[in-house]
Amino acid sequence: MQIKPEDIMKQALELGVTNAVVVDVNNIEFSQEFRELCEKNTCRQYNMNWMCPPAVGPLEVLEKRVRQYKQGVLLQTVQKLRSCFDYPGMVEGEERHTKIIRKLVDKLKEEYKGIDFLPLNVGPCTYCPRCTYPEGKPCRFPEKAMASVEAYGINVMSLTRKCDIPYYNGENTVSYVALILFN
Repeated sequence: MQIKPEDIMKQALELGVTNAVVVDVNNIEFSQEFRELCEKNTCRQYNMNWMCPPAVGPLEVLEKRVRQYKQGVLLQTVQKLRSCFDYPGMVEGEERHTKIIRKLVDKLKEEYKGIDFLPLNVGPCTYCPRCTYPEGKPCRFPEKAMASVEAYGINVMSLTRKCDIPYYNGENTVSYVALILFN
């Protein structure tokens, strides 16, 4: 069965994604800067999560993995905030976004059995309440684990611009991006 990106976009929009567009993998730019931001540990997940650096792998390997796919769908959800300091609203938005992406990926894996997908989300993998990486144990659910677009070194701002999706969606909003690649 061949995947139709339009079907993925339609399903994503029905689940609550704000924007969904087809991505040409050749338009994806990689930057070491994003990995360096991870290494500064601003999100406190560096060396703490299987889907974050360094465990997720070297940037060169991740770029090569992405380039094995022909196309993808870029997905964005926009969360309204009470103010630019509405941290609980930001967390709520990220959780909502992740639930939508996980539900979509599960539906796609069921509908397109045997098709290889690479889903990339936002932030660290949160499938398990506590990641086993710091304990030196294997990932409990590698088939459910998702790395972030940024952990792969992908320049999100450039990609959204190339896909005609606004990176900034107005005052008192926060935007979250996911990328699902497939052949």
